[in-house]
Amino acid sequence: MKKVLSILLCGSIILSGCSSMNKASKGGLLGGGAGAAVGAAVGMLIGGDAKSAAIGAAVGGAVGGTTGAIIGNKMDKKAEELAKLENAKVETIKDANGLEAIRVTFDSGILFATGKKALSAQSKQTLANFAKTMADLPDTDITVWGHTDNTGSAQVNEKLSLERANAVSSYLQSQGIAASRVKSEGKSFNMPVADNATAEGRAQNRRVEVYVSANEAMIKAAQNGTLK
Repeated sequence: MKKVLSILLCGSIILSGCSSMNKASKGGLLGGGAGAAVGAAVGMLIGGDAKSAAIGAAVGGAVGGTTGAIIGNKMDKKAEELAKLENAKVETIKDANGLEAIRVTFDSGILFATGKKALSAQSKQTLANFAKTMADLPDTDITVWGHTDNTGSAQVNEKLSLERANAVSSYLQSQGIAASRVKSEGKSFNMPVADNATAEGRAQNRRVEVYVSANEAMIKAAQNGTLK
């Protein structure tokens, strides 16, 4: 409890300095940016742990507030576009650089049959729409995390979660997302968002998350004032 209160207090201090807060459909959108330490703290508030801070390639040192605001504006607009996708929940978080990033959560109950890694036709259409929506924002990295419920052994779920993440990554590449931009990770059942003791909770935990974060080219363009 003390840890939670400390995080909340830290977050309230950080957020009190932000010039604006935005909301978008299917998830709260948090704007602005102020450096890696700030990003980690805000990420813990949004994601329930520090996992948000692991997204994005760290560029070293704090990223300036002006740069963060420019990138935050781009991410806000893209998050609003992505929020129109069916079968997906869209939120904004903070990445390793303290910059605004986007998390799109796809329900594995829609993406996959139980215990399987093959994408359904409906899932392919959803992912194709995601790739199409991302076509005008190439200076971003795409990180795909696969998750499972706790049914079965850790070894089986580690393999299955990575296979699901790879299936999504491969399909996104087939739809025009450059392979150099995409990274896949399997998280097994280590990051549940619901109670694995219930069928409803397990269904929520069987999910795929796709993260969109600014790459170094976007950060440099924002710093140079050339990001459109």
